[in-house]
Amino acid sequence: MGRIDILANCAGGGGGKFAIDTTEDTWLREITLNYTRVRQLSLAVIPGMIEHKWGRIINITGKSEPPRGLFGATAPKAALHGFSKGLSNEVGKHGITVNCLAPGKIMSEQIRRKHDAQGRDQFAVNEIPMGRFGTPEELARLAVFLASPHAGFITGTVIPVDGGLRRYAF
Repeated sequence: MGRIDILANCAGGGGGKFAIDTTEDTWLREITLNYTRVRQLSLAVIPGMIEHKWGRIINITGKSEPPRGLFGATAPKAALHGFSKGLSNEVGKHGITVNCLAPGKIMSEQIRRKHDAQGRDQFAVNEIPMGRFGTPEELARLAVFLASPHAGFITGTVIPVDGGLRRYAF
């Protein structure tokens, strides 16, 4: 593929709320999508980044805050946050940064399909301190900054982009 300086991992989704008896295959699909493939891609590009002494890995993740209920994506996203922190410790000396962006409610086709305008507005007013959903551009601006030389001292982070939706400080 040639030289890869920037890897933005953004496969996402969640299987929703899982039952206690959810099949192993369903769990495995969720873990593969939200953790395993990101780990594999990251480790595949690291040798070239080390060779060139520069690189950026940006993982678009999601919240790992414990939900009410059992959601299939929560544990693999938490694993990805931990993996990213550990990887940042290993590769920082080579000029490589590894960060996670944890979007909250970002207006997308998926959101529009799943929730009508009235439901979105009510959720935003009741749950998001900013009172609105974020835009893809707001998430992208931070990703572009993290991919730039200007963000060379930011690594090992999980940065919420959620309008204050998260309940926990860390």
